[in-house]
Amino acid sequence: MIIDAHCDVLWKLWEKPDRSFFNSTDLQVNYEKWMNSPVKVQCFAIFVPETVPSASQFDVALEMVQLFKERIIDPYEKIVWIKNQDDLLSLGSNEKGAVLTLEGCHSIGDQLSRLKTLVQLGVRAVGLTWNQGNAVADGIGETRGAGLTDFGRDVVRYLNKEQIWTDVSHISYKGFWDTLQIADFLMASHSNAFAIASHPRNLDDAQLRALIERGAFIGVTYVTEFLNLTLEAYRKDVIRHMQHIINLGGECSLGFGSDFDGTDKVVTGLEDYTDYESFLSQIVVNHFPQDIVRKVCYENFIRTFPRK
Repeated sequence: MIIDAHCDVLWKLWEKPDRSFFNSTDLQVNYEKWMNSPVKVQCFAIFVPETVPSASQFDVALEMVQLFKERIIDPYEKIVWIKNQDDLLSLGSNEKGAVLTLEGCHSIGDQLSRLKTLVQLGVRAVGLTWNQGNAVADGIGETRGAGLTDFGRDVVRYLNKEQIWTDVSHISYKGFWDTLQIADFLMASHSNAFAIASHPRNLDDAQLRALIERGAFIGVTYVTEFLNLTLEAYRKDVIRHMQHIINLGGECSLGFGSDFDGTDKVVTGLEDYTDYESFLSQIVVNHFPQDIVRKVCYENFIRTFPRK
């Protein structure tokens, strides 16, 4: 059983409305693949591309909520909308869970009411930034590198109040440390280890240790550049990042955040859901004991899910 903390299927469905979530072959995550995979729960990110004009970004975010409901939840009896930890724990043996998340607060502008709306509509993890700056903080791609704004602090305090994950993947280095000072429920949904691959999107050992000490969830991601700084990567690269985080003490934080359907370059041998069975066999047989595999695959996600 696997829980995956990040994919971009909603963006793909929004980008090309004639794509079928049921069986489009150009989706790494679709219904047919999901039902035949060990993935029990999938997080679906609302990601509004930076090409969308600012005035329209919140409308597009709402469109993606509707896509989630109308294309992923409503048509399929076996897919359950996960809104709290009890929903996770009560999934039936034939059921799969879907969690709605937000990747980047650029879509809310400087309006906390918009974030409140998204949370009321079911969002359960909120990435504060994508790569660029927004009203909350700078992203990791913003050369200014500014931390949380006053508005950003209000956002994090609201997430604390509502028991929603604050996701630090993509945020600036200063923003990361500002967030750690005030966030109660931390995650890095899809980030790797800078010590293994020195990409700006990865987290250094100080950041990883801080998240581990706070009991945060850390999802290893399969973006090739984040794995080894090239456009070609393999399962062994994913395992190297996993091992590094475990060596830092992260066996109770580590999980998966694939970024399926969010990147053009795929890991050889971990190209979509259909490869998970053999990947699991590889890490069990060659790398980690069963108790750690269970923690990484699903127990850490369930235990750290903030809303009870």
